[in-house]
Amino acid sequence: MTATAIIMMGTAMVTLWGGLGAAITHLARTPEVIVDEDDD
Repeated sequence: MTATAIIMMGTAMVTLWGGLGAAITHLARTPEVIVDEDDD
């Protein structure tokens, strides 16, 4: 593999895994609130 290919692969891996980590962190810090609309 060429140096350019390795750099691009590293960039893609950091982008994907970083986004996954950010999403998990966001969900852990702000849990989903379920709103019950049938309370009449």
